Amino acid sequence: MTPPLPQPPKRKCSHTGFWISIAVLGVFLIVSMMINMGLFVSLAAKAGAPVGGRAQDEFPVFTEKWSYGSGDVKAVRIAIEGAIFRESEESLFGIRYDRIEAILRQIRAAMNDEDVMAILLEVDSPGGDLTACDEIYKALERFKQSADGRKIIVFVRSMAASGGYYVSAPADWIVAEPTSILGSIGVIMQTLNWKGMSDKIGLTDVTIKSGTNKDLLNPFREVSPEQVAQLQVMIDSMYQQFFSIVLTNRGVDAESLKALADGRIFSADVALANRLIDQIGYWEDAVAKLSELLGETSVRIVQYQRRPEFFELLSEIKSPLHLSRSGLWDAATPRLMYLWRP
Repeated sequence: MTPPLPQPPKRKCSHTGFWISIAVLGVFLIVSMMINMGLFVSLAAKAGAPVGGRAQDEFPVFTEKWSYGSGDVKAVRIAIEGAIFRESEESLFGIRYDRIEAILRQIRAAMNDEDVMAILLEVDSPGGDLTACDEIYKALERFKQSADGRKIIVFVRSMAASGGYYVSAPADWIVAEPTSILGSIGVIMQTLNWKGMSDKIGLTDVTIKSGTNKDLLNPFREVSPEQVAQLQVMIDSMYQQFFSIVLTNRGVDAESLKALADGRIFSADVALANRLIDQIGYWEDAVAKLSELLGETSVRIVQYQRRPEFFELLSEIKSPLHLSRSGLWDAATPRLMYLWRP
């Protein structure tokens, strides 16, 4: 009789994975409780804090960091970098940080400080949303008009195209680095139309509307010549505003500007030859020109800094599931832009 085969030893059930999961969940719960407690404390502090008799958005308060130069006359350096849009990425906790409002608050703070005689605007932008660009332009204009002798110097690093050039227009002097890209004076509206593709695959939409033009630029429909004409009127109006701003601020005659303002970009030397900028140079050249315009041998340049509140710290924690609005959805959403978009 064949002896029975030896049985493998019974495997002991391990609960290691289970306890690890419990530990991770416990840590997450503790962190969540701490965050909620912090929110509660922050809200309570905000509710009980005295306002001090001044509106915080009208009179924003910053800490000044001494950045460059010296002297009794003060200037503030403010950076405009990247595409100029109000939208910002949403954090893990659904909190948004409005970059455009942050720029406007800095300009407002400079205007409220009687010691500030100049803004040194550092621009590196292809432009962006019409309204956001115009808000910054108007804020800079108000700064110049708020006191006699106030100046704005623009220092262009890599790019001041379209809306980036629009916000630079109020400057008393524009200095651009030799390798910068400038110009692109114009307005653009882009969207996608996938009617051809939808006809092939049998995909369509259901739109219930109150008027013929309510779904203007619906990507599932052909755009009629009449609708294109309607949009062109609006584009031309916004373009004329851009054209007038450059014409008024740069001192270029209208005929010469028409030949330049067709959306093309320029190298720094071509922009200088056509009076779209005043100087090719670097940071030190911009600072030297700022001192010259203010009639000072040296100017103390500061940067605004502000200690972030609890909510702002949370706004910097990005969600791992966050989907950016850029890409296909952004391309399919029509909007008027002062933007260089090759």
